[in-house]
Amino acid sequence: MREAINIKNLSYMYSEDTRALESVNMTVHEGERIAIVGPNGAGKTTLLLHLNGILHGTDGQVEVFGKSVDKVKREEIIKDIGLVFQDPDDQLFMPTIFDDLAFGPINLGLKEDEVRKRVEKALLTLGLSGYENRCPHHLSYGEKKKASLAAVMSMEPRILVLDEPTANLDPRSRAELIEIIKGLNEREGITIVTATHDVNAVPTLADRVYV
Repeated sequence: MREAINIKNLSYMYSEDTRALESVNMTVHEGERIAIVGPNGAGKTTLLLHLNGILHGTDGQVEVFGKSVDKVKREEIIKDIGLVFQDPDDQLFMPTIFDDLAFGPINLGLKEDEVRKRVEKALLTLGLSGYENRCPHHLSYGEKKKASLAAVMSMEPRILVLDEPTANLDPRSRAELIEIIKGLNEREGITIVTATHDVNAVPTLADRVYV
């Protein structure tokens, strides 16, 4: 099975006395579902931010489909890997949901017809059809979570990275989002990496777990 992500001896320091990651090794194969669990401050989010080049390790290497994240252009990375932040307000910043979902594809240089097609598909997948002209900040928290995931899915990534996707959701919204994530893996073959405190969701969201 092809390696989607390969992390070798990755270390990262925020300052001289704050070591967030130390010699982390992790392999994720294409089509797998991986959960990363650990207490607050363990470095889960820091690790995720290395996967698409937002952060760069002080030591070690991160490869996505055999390409070093440090050595390829950012636009190449984001075609392969999409990161959904824990707080949807960090991801949604445009006047309407349509604009948020179209932002990434437009910046990839796609034509208008393709942008619209991707937006419509992402809205349908996340159960947000009809929300195109809604203001993101007027949505419920659960709807914002789905919209932030839709914004990443409009980029059609091969790997989906989720930071605490079920955090602060009511039981119904949580169950709905878990089913959507499962479907993305089962129907579309998208590789899923999830950092979570929600240990009850781990058996549903993951085939393997890194602690």
